[in-house]
Amino acid sequence: MDTAAVPPLPPYQGIALDHVKLVRTSDDAQAAMSALLAADAIGFDTESKPTFVKGESSTGPHLIQLATDDIAYLFQVGSTPAPALAELKAILESTTTLKVGFGLSDDVKRLRNKLGIAPAQVLDLSVALRGGQRNDLGAKTAVAKFFGLHLQKSKKISTTNWATSRLTEKQILYAADDAQVALRVYRRWIAEGGKVAPQKAPRASTPPGPPPVAA
Repeated sequence: MDTAAVPPLPPYQGIALDHVKLVRTSDDAQAAMSALLAADAIGFDTESKPTFVKGESSTGPHLIQLATDDIAYLFQVGSTPAPALAELKAILESTTTLKVGFGLSDDVKRLRNKLGIAPAQVLDLSVALRGGQRNDLGAKTAVAKFFGLHLQKSKKISTTNWATSRLTEKQILYAADDAQVALRVYRRWIAEGGKVAPQKAPRASTPPGPPPVAA
Protein backbone atom coordinates (compact mmCIF):
# COMPACT_ATOMS: atom_id res chain seq x y z
CA MET A 1 0.00 0.00 0.00
CA ASP A 2 1.38 3.38 -1.01
CA THR A 3 1.50 5.59 2.08
CA ALA A 4 3.41 8.46 0.49
CA ALA A 5 2.08 11.83 1.53
CA VAL A 6 0.12 13.77 -1.05
CA PRO A 7 2.18 16.83 -2.00
CA PRO A 8 0.57 20.16 -1.08
CA LEU A 9 -1.06 22.20 -3.81
CA PRO A 10 0.84 25.23 -5.11
CA PRO A 11 -0.38 28.50 -3.57
CA TYR A 12 -3.01 30.61 -5.30
CA GLN A 13 -1.58 33.96 -6.35
CA GLY A 14 -4.03 36.67 -5.43
CA ILE A 15 -4.55 40.17 -6.71
CA ALA A 16 -1.71 42.69 -6.63
CA LEU A 17 -2.06 45.71 -4.36
CA ASP A 18 -1.80 48.14 -7.28
CA HIS A 19 -4.90 46.50 -8.78
CA VAL A 20 -7.04 47.43 -5.78
CA LYS A 21 -8.86 50.76 -5.62
CA LEU A 22 -10.23 52.24 -2.39
CA VAL A 23 -13.33 54.26 -3.27
CA ARG A 24 -12.91 57.51 -1.32
CA THR A 25 -14.47 60.25 -3.46
CA SER A 26 -17.38 60.81 -5.82
CA ASP A 27 -14.96 60.68 -8.75
CA ASP A 28 -13.68 57.32 -7.50
CA ALA A 29 -17.25 56.07 -7.28
CA GLN A 30 -18.07 57.24 -10.80
CA ALA A 31 -15.01 55.48 -12.20
CA ALA A 32 -15.84 52.31 -10.29
CA MET A 33 -19.45 52.34 -11.46
CA SER A 34 -18.44 52.80 -15.10
CA ALA A 35 -16.00 49.89 -14.98
CA LEU A 36 -18.23 47.55 -13.00
CA LEU A 37 -21.41 48.12 -14.99
CA ALA A 38 -19.51 47.63 -18.25
CA ALA A 39 -18.77 44.04 -17.20
CA ASP A 40 -21.07 41.09 -17.81
CA ALA A 41 -20.16 39.70 -14.38
CA ILE A 42 -18.33 40.97 -11.29
CA GLY A 43 -17.05 39.43 -8.08
CA PHE A 44 -18.99 40.40 -4.96
CA ASP A 45 -18.40 40.10 -1.22
CA THR A 46 -18.68 42.08 2.01
CA GLU A 47 -16.83 42.17 5.32
CA SER A 48 -18.23 43.03 8.74
CA LYS A 49 -16.62 43.79 12.07
CA PRO A 50 -16.90 40.53 14.04
CA THR A 51 -19.01 40.19 17.16
CA PHE A 52 -17.61 38.33 20.15
CA VAL A 53 -20.42 38.70 22.71
CA LYS A 54 -23.31 36.23 22.71
CA GLY A 55 -26.47 37.90 21.45
CA GLU A 56 -24.60 40.89 20.00
CA SER A 57 -25.92 41.95 16.60
CA SER A 58 -23.62 42.73 13.71
CA THR A 59 -23.53 46.34 12.55
CA GLY A 60 -22.11 45.35 9.17
CA PRO A 61 -21.41 45.42 6.41
CA HIS A 62 -18.46 47.73 6.94
CA LEU A 63 -16.70 46.95 3.66
CA ILE A 64 -18.16 46.06 0.27
CA GLN A 65 -15.90 44.55 -2.37
CA LEU A 66 -16.65 44.42 -6.09
CA ALA A 67 -14.19 43.18 -8.71
CA THR A 68 -13.77 43.08 -12.45
CA ASP A 69 -11.28 40.72 -14.09
CA ASP A 70 -8.53 43.29 -13.53
CA ILE A 71 -9.44 45.60 -10.65
CA ALA A 72 -11.07 45.24 -7.23
CA TYR A 73 -12.97 48.19 -5.77
CA LEU A 74 -13.42 48.52 -2.01
CA PHE A 75 -16.22 50.66 -0.57
CA GLN A 76 -15.83 51.41 3.15
CA VAL A 77 -19.29 51.97 4.59
CA GLY A 78 -19.03 54.85 7.03
CA SER A 79 -15.94 56.26 5.34
CA THR A 80 -17.65 56.42 1.96
CA PRO A 81 -19.43 59.70 1.07
CA ALA A 82 -23.18 59.57 0.42
CA PRO A 83 -22.83 60.03 -3.38
CA ALA A 84 -20.60 56.95 -3.50
CA LEU A 85 -23.24 54.97 -1.64
CA ALA A 86 -25.82 56.05 -4.22
CA GLU A 87 -23.57 54.70 -6.98
CA LEU A 88 -22.93 51.54 -5.00
CA LYS A 89 -26.69 51.03 -4.85
CA ALA A 90 -26.93 51.51 -8.62
CA ILE A 91 -24.21 48.91 -9.19
CA LEU A 92 -25.64 46.27 -6.88
CA GLU A 93 -29.23 46.75 -8.03
CA SER A 94 -28.31 46.62 -11.73
CA THR A 95 -30.21 43.92 -13.59
CA THR A 96 -27.66 43.65 -16.40
CA THR A 97 -24.45 42.84 -14.50
CA LEU A 98 -24.25 39.47 -12.72
CA LYS A 99 -22.75 39.52 -9.21
CA VAL A 100 -20.98 36.31 -8.23
CA GLY A 101 -19.64 35.30 -4.84
CA PHE A 102 -19.52 32.62 -2.16
CA GLY A 103 -22.01 32.39 0.71
CA LEU A 104 -23.88 35.58 -0.10
CA SER A 105 -27.06 35.15 1.93
CA ASP A 106 -25.85 37.09 4.98
CA ASP A 107 -24.18 39.71 2.78
CA VAL A 108 -27.43 40.45 0.99
CA LYS A 109 -29.42 40.53 4.23
CA ARG A 110 -27.04 43.03 5.82
CA LEU A 111 -27.04 45.26 2.75
CA ARG A 112 -30.83 45.39 2.85
CA ASN A 113 -31.00 46.07 6.56
CA LYS A 114 -28.24 48.67 6.86
CA LEU A 115 -28.26 50.48 3.52
CA GLY A 116 -31.62 49.69 1.94
CA ILE A 117 -29.83 48.10 -1.02
CA ALA A 118 -31.50 45.10 -2.68
CA PRO A 119 -28.87 43.40 -4.88
CA ALA A 120 -30.18 41.99 -8.17
CA GLN A 121 -28.80 39.31 -10.49
CA VAL A 122 -26.87 37.52 -7.75
CA LEU A 123 -25.28 34.08 -8.22
CA ASP A 124 -24.15 32.30 -5.06
CA LEU A 125 -21.37 30.00 -6.25
CA SER A 126 -21.48 28.02 -3.00
CA VAL A 127 -24.85 26.68 -4.14
CA ALA A 128 -24.38 26.72 -7.92
CA LEU A 129 -21.16 24.68 -7.86
CA ARG A 130 -22.07 22.01 -5.33
CA GLY A 131 -23.76 19.79 -7.93
CA GLY A 132 -25.24 16.78 -6.21
CA GLN A 133 -23.32 17.38 -3.00
CA ARG A 134 -25.23 18.02 0.18
CA ASN A 135 -23.02 20.81 1.48
CA ASP A 136 -22.25 24.16 -0.14
CA LEU A 137 -18.92 24.49 -1.95
CA GLY A 138 -16.55 27.05 -0.43
CA ALA A 139 -13.97 29.24 -2.15
CA LYS A 140 -11.00 27.12 -0.99
CA THR A 141 -12.53 23.93 -2.36
CA ALA A 142 -13.51 25.64 -5.61
CA VAL A 143 -10.00 27.01 -6.19
CA ALA A 144 -8.51 23.57 -5.57
CA LYS A 145 -11.04 21.98 -7.93
CA PHE A 146 -10.81 24.41 -10.84
CA PHE A 147 -7.20 25.60 -10.60
CA GLY A 148 -5.38 22.91 -8.61
CA LEU A 149 -4.18 25.60 -6.21
CA HIS A 150 -4.40 26.26 -2.48
CA LEU A 151 -6.30 29.39 -1.44
CA GLN A 152 -4.99 30.65 1.89
CA LYS A 153 -7.77 32.06 4.09
CA SER A 154 -6.41 33.68 7.24
CA LYS A 155 -8.76 33.39 10.22
CA LYS A 156 -6.71 36.08 11.95
CA ILE A 157 -7.31 38.60 9.18
CA SER A 158 -10.95 37.65 8.66
CA THR A 159 -11.73 38.51 12.30
CA THR A 160 -10.00 41.89 12.34
CA ASN A 161 -11.80 45.22 12.71
CA TRP A 162 -13.35 45.89 9.31
CA ALA A 163 -15.03 49.05 10.64
CA THR A 164 -11.72 50.89 10.95
CA SER A 165 -11.21 53.82 8.59
CA ARG A 166 -7.59 52.76 8.00
CA LEU A 167 -7.40 49.27 6.59
CA THR A 168 -4.06 47.49 6.66
CA GLU A 169 -2.42 46.18 3.50
CA LYS A 170 -3.25 42.62 4.59
CA GLN A 171 -6.90 43.52 5.10
CA ILE A 172 -7.06 45.20 1.69
CA LEU A 173 -5.58 42.21 -0.12
CA TYR A 174 -7.70 39.70 1.80
CA ALA A 175 -10.90 41.58 0.99
CA ALA A 176 -10.01 42.18 -2.65
CA ASP A 177 -9.13 38.51 -3.16
CA ASP A 178 -12.46 37.42 -1.70
CA ALA A 179 -14.28 39.26 -4.47
CA GLN A 180 -11.96 38.56 -7.38
CA VAL A 181 -11.41 34.87 -6.67
CA ALA A 182 -15.16 34.36 -7.02
CA LEU A 183 -15.10 35.95 -10.47
CA ARG A 184 -12.10 33.85 -11.53
CA VAL A 185 -13.80 30.65 -10.41
CA TYR A 186 -16.96 31.68 -12.25
CA ARG A 187 -15.03 32.37 -15.46
CA ARG A 188 -13.28 28.98 -15.31
CA TRP A 189 -16.53 27.18 -14.55
CA ILE A 190 -18.27 28.79 -17.54
CA ALA A 191 -15.26 28.03 -19.77
CA GLU A 192 -15.54 24.37 -18.77
CA GLY A 193 -19.19 24.24 -19.76
CA GLY A 194 -20.95 25.40 -16.63
CA LYS A 195 -24.35 26.91 -17.26
CA VAL A 196 -26.75 28.60 -14.90
CA ALA A 197 -29.58 31.05 -15.23
CA PRO A 198 -28.95 34.34 -13.39
CA GLN A 199 -30.46 34.07 -9.94
CA LYS A 200 -32.33 36.53 -7.82
CA ALA A 201 -30.73 37.68 -4.61
CA PRO A 202 -31.19 35.37 -1.61
CA ARG A 203 -34.33 36.34 0.28
CA ALA A 204 -33.79 38.49 3.33
CA SER A 205 -35.80 37.58 6.41
CA THR A 206 -36.36 41.21 7.43
CA PRO A 207 -37.57 44.23 5.43
CA PRO A 208 -35.12 46.77 4.02
CA GLY A 209 -33.85 49.39 6.40
CA PRO A 210 -33.93 53.16 5.90
CA PRO A 211 -32.02 54.76 3.02
CA PRO A 212 -28.33 55.48 3.62
CA VAL A 213 -27.31 58.69 5.33
CA ALA A 214 -24.04 60.54 5.11
CA ALA A 215 -21.39 59.28 7.54
